[in-house]
Amino acid sequence: MVAAGRTNDRTTIPSPAEAPAARGLAGGLARQPVSHPPAPRLSPLMQATEGNSQPARAAQPVRRPSLNALRALEATVRLSSMTAAAEELSVTHGAVSRHIKSLEDMFGVALLARGARSVQATPEGARLAKDLSSAFALINASVEQLQPGPLTLSCSSTIMMSWLIPRIGGFHARHPDTELQFNMNYDRIDFVRDKISVAIRNNMIEPPKDVVIKDLIDEWIGPVCSPDYLAAQAIETPADLAHCALLSTKTRPNGWRDWIAAAGLDMSVTPQNSYEHFYLLIQAAACGLGVAMAPKMLVLDDLRSGKLVAPFGFVPGPYRLVLWVAPHLRLRADTRALVDWLTSEFRKPGMQDEAIESLAGPAR
Repeated sequence: MVAAGRTNDRTTIPSPAEAPAARGLAGGLARQPVSHPPAPRLSPLMQATEGNSQPARAAQPVRRPSLNALRALEATVRLSSMTAAAEELSVTHGAVSRHIKSLEDMFGVALLARGARSVQATPEGARLAKDLSSAFALINASVEQLQPGPLTLSCSSTIMMSWLIPRIGGFHARHPDTELQFNMNYDRIDFVRDKISVAIRNNMIEPPKDVVIKDLIDEWIGPVCSPDYLAAQAIETPADLAHCALLSTKTRPNGWRDWIAAAGLDMSVTPQNSYEHFYLLIQAAACGLGVAMAPKMLVLDDLRSGKLVAPFGFVPGPYRLVLWVAPHLRLRADTRALVDWLTSEFRKPGMQDEAIESLAGPAR
C-alpha cells in the first residue's frame, strides 16, 4: 500500500490542502516569460568586421628604444661629445654612435647635428635629452635612498690642499666609523649622477635645482706675499703696489678689482701674471714671485706659519661661502654630521675678521 502523498520513487504529491496553492504557483510560473541574457555588444572594430570572412588583425606592438641607447644620447648631449659620453659609459665611441643612429632611425628625426670635431643636439634631441636627464636622476635618487653610497664631499683642489686636509683629521677623530670620500670640483654638479653628498661652494656659482643651501661665512680677501718680498719692495701702503709684480688667478680674474672696491680705495692696478688655480697662485706668492690676491681661508695656515704675510689685512669681498647639501641625503646621519662639522670649522676664529698671530711678526 502506498502512503498518502508519496510514491515509490519519492516524487511528492501535494495534499488536498496544498493543491490550490500549488496550482497557483504552477500557473504563475507558466505565465512568466522566459528571460534570456542580453546579447553582448559588439565593439566598433568587431562591428566593422562582422560578416567579413577575414579575421581582424592584432594591433602591432609599439617599438621601444633600448635603455642603453637612451643613456648614450643623454650623455652625448650633456657632454657635447660622443668621445666623452663613451668614456663615461665605459663603451666605445662606435657603440655610442650606433646607439644614437638607432634612435634616429626609430623616431625618424635627427637628434644630433654632427660636426667635424663636436656634436650639438637638434631641438628634438635637446628636448629628449633634457627629459632623459630628469628621468635618470629620479631613478638614481630612488636607488640611492635604498642603497646609499659612501659620504662624498666636493670642493676645489685648493680648498682641499690648503684648508681641508690640515683639518679633516678632526672629523675622523669624532666619527671614526664614517667613510668619507672626496670629489675635487668647484663648478656645477649633479648630486645624483656625480654621487656627491655635500659641496663647499662660493655663492657666485649657480646651485643645482632643489639643493639645500647652508650659509657659512663671508669670504674675506686681501693681498699676500712672502716676508722677503714685502721687505725687498718696501710695501707699506696700497700705493706701493704700483711697483710690485701683481699675481692673479684665471678662476677669479676680477679679484684685484673686487678688493679695491671692498677696501674703498681710489686706485687701479693691472696684474702681470695669471695662474690657472689658486694653489699655484699662492705657491708663487710664497716663493717671492709677487703679491697675490687671495681669499683669507686659503692662506690662513700659511699666515700663521709666517710663510706669507698680509700687509693690509683682509676685507669682506662680494661673495660668501656656502654648503650645498644633496636633498635626497640631507636626513642621513653621516651627512648631518659632516655638515655640522664643516659649519663649526668655518666659524672658528681667524676665518673672517679676527686677527691672526703670525710667527713672522705681529697680528694683522
